[in-house]
Amino acid sequence: MAPSLGFPSPSPPDNSKATLKQLSSYNSHLLRRVSSHKLLSISSTLLFRTAILLTLTLVLLFTLHYPSLLSHSLYLSSPHPSSPHRSLLSSNRRQSLNPLEIRRSATPTRTNGLSILVTGAAGFVGTHCSLALKARGDGVLGLDNFNSYYDPSLKRARQKLLHRNGVVIVEADINDAQMLIKLFQLVHFTHVLHLAAQAGVRYAMKSPQSYIQSNIAGLVSLLEVAAKNADPQPAIVWASSSSVYGLNTVSPFSESHRTDRPASLYAATKKAGEEIAHVYNHIYGLSLTGLRFFTVYGPWGRPDMAYFSFVHDIIDGKPINIFTNAKRDFTYIDDVVKGVIGALDSAKRSTGLPGGGKKTGPAELRVYNLGNTSPVPVTKMVSIIESLLGKKAKKNVVEMPSNGDVPYTHANVSLAHRDFGYQPTTDLGAGLKQFVKWYVEYYKLDVITKKKEKAKEKVASS
Repeated sequence: MAPSLGFPSPSPPDNSKATLKQLSSYNSHLLRRVSSHKLLSISSTLLFRTAILLTLTLVLLFTLHYPSLLSHSLYLSSPHPSSPHRSLLSSNRRQSLNPLEIRRSATPTRTNGLSILVTGAAGFVGTHCSLALKARGDGVLGLDNFNSYYDPSLKRARQKLLHRNGVVIVEADINDAQMLIKLFQLVHFTHVLHLAAQAGVRYAMKSPQSYIQSNIAGLVSLLEVAAKNADPQPAIVWASSSSVYGLNTVSPFSESHRTDRPASLYAATKKAGEEIAHVYNHIYGLSLTGLRFFTVYGPWGRPDMAYFSFVHDIIDGKPINIFTNAKRDFTYIDDVVKGVIGALDSAKRSTGLPGGGKKTGPAELRVYNLGNTSPVPVTKMVSIIESLLGKKAKKNVVEMPSNGDVPYTHANVSLAHRDFGYQPTTDLGAGLKQFVKWYVEYYKLDVITKKKEKAKEKVASS
């Protein structure tokens, strides 16, 4: 600090008025800014509250008008893309179904009735089994994807038939584990009838992957969910095939015969399914019954089957190919349905704990033939069809191609007869008569009428 020299310090200039003026100007500007912020804040708050109010109002109105979409819907979707021949139960659709409808379809109406999930329900065997089970008072929920392996319109017609009889079909992908989990959460199924598969022997030459995805991956997907997510675990009856006997030459085919020489990829996937079933039975205690079907035929059948295509081609006047020395154990659909129901009714409970835990004891593992026990030459089948249609076929007799078909099948059904009374009763003539009757009615043809008219003309002329 500098020393004072004894002179008085000069007085500072008086700037109080200027300072007050500046202060007043600043305060005024500050007040304007504060007011502006307050107005903006108030406006934002009002806009936000108004938006919230409008949103709540819209939600309320939507809920009142579409309650099923907000509170009663189960959304089922598939991760798989669509393709012309996607595997059975593969679908890229997203479906909304009311859980109340699912439970209603799956709830039995008879005392101690079964609650059954039927995969492949829109298929030939699946439709007939679903109708028979529903008719006796069991609860049935179907699952299918309506793929294009053969005419999807036939599957849609079966779906309508099932719907009229109270059976709902969920259109979804069996490889979609989350979808299956939702279904098992909605319904405590006592049984699963697993019929979903990529069918046909020859088609495997064109699309081998579809068989792997459906017949192997699809089966594993179902067993995984049934073992680890179902409470309680259901008993499972599933479709194997007589094709597993492959190159077996011992006749009639018995469940104890060799099945390690498949002649087609289809047969190999079905044999793989039987081995997979053994694994899930052994580890998780799933009750599993495999059914080896022998050439099933009848109304609502598959267009890719020989008898179906023969009827179609003979009516249209097209030539048909007949394999030399081919014989088949043709089994009528009603007999197969009786066998399936017998297998379901006699199946014991699974023994695994919920969540895929340790099983409480050994579980049942079975396999049965379901056939007619009477092999018939394909030439005789054609003769029966000719008689029913009143029209001769244009025949080309050809050698059996090396595409997986086998020349001969013959079922021994003594095991199924012993365990649940299976007894086929329909011969090929009676069964084909019922098929031709259905075919003519379904496709709205008049071939039978013309046949009767020709018969009357023949009697009159004689």
